[in-house]
Amino acid sequence: MTTASPLRHSPPKLEFADVRFCYPTRRTPALDGLSLSVAPGERVAVVGRSGAGKSTLLGLLMRYFDVDAGSVRVDDRDIREFPLVDLRALIGVVSQDTYLFHGTIRENLLLAKPDATDEEIDRAVAAAQVSDFIARLPRGFDSVVGDRGLKLSGGERQRIAIARALLKDAPVLVLDEPTSSIDAANEAEITQTLTELTRGRTTVVIAHRLSTVRDADRIVVMDSGRVVEFGSHPDLLARRGLYAEFVATQTGVPA
Repeated sequence: MTTASPLRHSPPKLEFADVRFCYPTRRTPALDGLSLSVAPGERVAVVGRSGAGKSTLLGLLMRYFDVDAGSVRVDDRDIREFPLVDLRALIGVVSQDTYLFHGTIRENLLLAKPDATDEEIDRAVAAAQVSDFIARLPRGFDSVVGDRGLKLSGGERQRIAIARALLKDAPVLVLDEPTSSIDAANEAEITQTLTELTRGRTTVVIAHRLSTVRDADRIVVMDSGRVVEFGSHPDLLARRGLYAEFVATQTGVPA
């Protein structure tokens, strides 16, 4: 098969076309005929119950595994046509389980872009609002974060992950439950920073906390591996469907 490199700096269109996928250890498919299109530069939030198939979207997009049927496409090209390294260079990820290895802050940031200059690093940490925190550390960027970043708070780890995504400067961004491990005091600030991160990028936000999805261009509701609703926050509330149930459950206020 002929390979093609994805566009590196223009936000592309993403498309999941009639995708079916079943994990080898399960009988029920994780995705069962799912179709979803994300326009260039659009921010789409994906919500649903646990097990609805939300995180499977990320696994397929990154090609941790391939679809059983259907296709995942970037700018109308099947992602299986791209060299794997090029595909993953196209996508920045900020996840609920922020991975930091036992090294310095600088080394963890450089995972995203090994040849980044000091100026590029400074811009990324400033945009992620982590400059002051790093400046207060005795060794600054050369401070060791500990195994999995255990020397940092959850909010500090997440800001380092955001700075790393900014440094990568990928045109596609996936936010996988990005505030689930953050306390309420930090959630508003982290959410604001993530909003800045998504500007000019094709973005998919996977979330349980609905406070992180209200401002999305479009909200997609999944159930049993399919898209069952989509629209804006007010539109979905007005429909009194599954999304309205989620909101009522989290807020305690009937839709």
